[in-house]
Amino acid sequence: MPVGPEPAAPQPRDTAEELQHTIGMLVRQMRGAASGGLSLSQMSVLKRLDRLGPSTASDLARAEKIRPQSVIATVNALQADGYVTRIPHPTDGRRLLISLTPEGQALVNERRKAGHGRIAELIAERLTPAEQSLLAEAVPLLRRLAED
Repeated sequence: MPVGPEPAAPQPRDTAEELQHTIGMLVRQMRGAASGGLSLSQMSVLKRLDRLGPSTASDLARAEKIRPQSVIATVNALQADGYVTRIPHPTDGRRLLISLTPEGQALVNERRKAGHGRIAELIAERLTPAEQSLLAEAVPLLRRLAED
């Protein structure tokens, strides 16, 4: 059996374009499963608070890579809905910490379960066991791309 030249590796730009499109489609699948009236920025702040714990508006703005004014507007809306509360900073009386309320924590847990559940369903329905293993191996590579 003749051995020919190996196929050319895909170009990073082509891979990036296809990856961006595909991730967008997956995000829409997850959003559809976990819809409920909150904006993406509101859900992002809630998830960030879940991961980091109580945080200042400045900390959240840095983590979300947005302006502090934007975080404050988002937090105000979340507080009005009862999902977050502001508490005095333990060491700096001039600052406030933003933390999840029990309702906020429940919402994050519910949304996470709904979004993960939908993707898990799609993986089980549409991918072979070998493809599922390949996808699991790719997740750490995608995480490396996403890290700061």
